[in-house]
Amino acid sequence: MCRRLKSEQTIDRRSFATSRLSTTLGLRSVSRAQLLLLSLAALSFAQWDCRSALADDTRLTQERPSIKADRSREDWSMLANPKLRTQPLDSLKYIPLFPSNPNSYVSLGLNLREIFEVSDAPAFGTVGANPRDSYWLQRAQFHIDAHLNENWQVFTQFEDVRAFDKTVVGPNDANRFDLRQAFVGYTQETDAGTFTARVGRQDFAFDLERFVSTRDGPNVRQSFDAVWAGWETDAWRLYGLVSRPVQYRDDRPFDDRSNGDAMFSGARVEWQLSPTIEASAYYALYQRKDAIFLTASGEEDRHILNIRTAGKHAGFDWDAEAMGQVGKVGSADILAWAVGARTGYTFEELTWSPRIGLQFDVASGDRDASDGTLSTFNPLFPNGFYFSLGGHTGYANLVHIKPSVTIQPTENLTLMAGVGLLWRQTTQDAVYTLPSIPVAGTAGHGPAWTGAYLQAKADYRFNPNLTGSLEAVHYQVGSALRDAGGRDSNYVRAELKYSW
Repeated sequence: MCRRLKSEQTIDRRSFATSRLSTTLGLRSVSRAQLLLLSLAALSFAQWDCRSALADDTRLTQERPSIKADRSREDWSMLANPKLRTQPLDSLKYIPLFPSNPNSYVSLGLNLREIFEVSDAPAFGTVGANPRDSYWLQRAQFHIDAHLNENWQVFTQFEDVRAFDKTVVGPNDANRFDLRQAFVGYTQETDAGTFTARVGRQDFAFDLERFVSTRDGPNVRQSFDAVWAGWETDAWRLYGLVSRPVQYRDDRPFDDRSNGDAMFSGARVEWQLSPTIEASAYYALYQRKDAIFLTASGEEDRHILNIRTAGKHAGFDWDAEAMGQVGKVGSADILAWAVGARTGYTFEELTWSPRIGLQFDVASGDRDASDGTLSTFNPLFPNGFYFSLGGHTGYANLVHIKPSVTIQPTENLTLMAGVGLLWRQTTQDAVYTLPSIPVAGTAGHGPAWTGAYLQAKADYRFNPNLTGSLEAVHYQVGSALRDAGGRDSNYVRAELKYSW
């Protein structure tokens, strides 16, 4: 029987960035060839893991490195010991460079993600050029992780991202063969702490990824051309960065570029108050040319202050974050803010470990178009997973409450159901869809009530390498959206992901 390496459960700020994968509803619109290929791949991967789990030495198997959401942070130097090379192709996970130094090696890796989506009313049906659609999305990534020694790392990742049968293909949907990440990293450990620096194209994400994320929900993730440096001790972590978001193009291979019209820079501090409680804060400057909002436009200089705390205690868990924004857009002053919180209680002693959760979010909108102050919150680089994958809700001008129930019938299966209730923070501003797109005809019209959605999701781990998820969302619009031409929406997403 296959063994499963149990992941450590932490409140790590990257835990919510872990990709989920799924099986699907409505696969009738997928070709039989694609379905057969995907099924065979899933079966072969599962069998592969079963064979690998038959290693004789349990202790050695448990010491194997684990696959991480950020593949560049994996450490395969343990495979310098031949006894730990128990799985197929371990010779490619650890290719020694200098035999005298076990920390000098090259490691290869692969990510494959297959998604099937159905949406009968994208943007609530308010955009005629984006009709009801069902389509197949595919993401393939391959990386080469070279550790020259215990200090120096050169990480390179390539990707090919495709959208099949999608009526409207945007920059978040497709990116033919291109450079995903390429950076040089340096790490120096001392008795006082650890210094780390990276230069090049890379990923970074903050906390639950409400506002700064790798954007794993859409088919094309968000990376940055950045200089990043930090200092870490057991209790503290301090770092700063200067970056430009990558501008994705799909005209030809290797045509992605740094976005010369945008820059994101800042400094951040994190404090581990106890093994289960942490706090963080950061200052950032977001700059963008030719920014366009409903009531202001021009060059955007947005100063950002963010604070957050998260933790677990006696069955309770919480993650609360607040952000304030000031600055200028053209001639208008910026004064915007947002607060987000997730909390819950897990009945660990009960069967299936039920968790009762409550999510609460508020983001400011612009109350007066003529007062010279722009109060519409800018969610920066938001996470498509945060509300739901349907893209119905953007983090601007909203009040959002979502009670939920999560159960775990087996170690590998998690089920969640929630009901989201939404209002506008001010009726003078628009209803926004993901990431921050105003719905035409809603600003200044209709009541604050926006609508409600029902979300159901299942996550399943077939083995340490293959996972799946299925999500369904039904959104019932309020009168403000209905009067603007919107209608109720149904969305289904099925996903499978394999990592090696």
